Amino acid sequence: MAKRINNYTPDMHPAKVEEAIAKAFKVWSDVTPLQFRKVRGPADIEILFAYGRHGDNNPFDGRGGVLAHAYYPAPGIGGDVHFDESEQWSEYNREVNLFLVAAHEIGHSLGLDHSNVRGALMYPLYSYANTYNYNLPHDDRQRIQRLYGNVSIKCSHEA
Repeated sequence: MAKRINNYTPDMHPAKVEEAIAKAFKVWSDVTPLQFRKVRGPADIEILFAYGRHGDNNPFDGRGGVLAHAYYPAPGIGGDVHFDESEQWSEYNREVNLFLVAAHEIGHSLGLDHSNVRGALMYPLYSYANTYNYNLPHDDRQRIQRLYGNVSIKCSHEA
């Protein structure tokens, strides 16, 4: 699948944003045959940071509310991930951890809904987890593998 970061938050150095987003995609590619490639042109998953109304009829509510949203796989805006720029994004446990939110939203981009299992990445409420050597929780792994299969066979999945 093709991915593209359209713009960057000023809260973090662009290289750190790239690193957090790449790590978030790797969470999913480590347990499925999915492969993600960075492109400069149109992509299956477009990533952007925006304030309030940003052209998708799903405006952000400002700091402390909805952190981000993503669209299930479909033509057009399907698969895209939008981050609320009103939040204070971080690579650490200060404020909101970009990697954790990105990994959650990419789960939606790949077709997962929220999980009712506490501790699952796809649980609907944000909570910080140790991001060093992060492993996808069992519930999330099972659910994504039901959609795409396990990691034993690598292939390029086109949406």
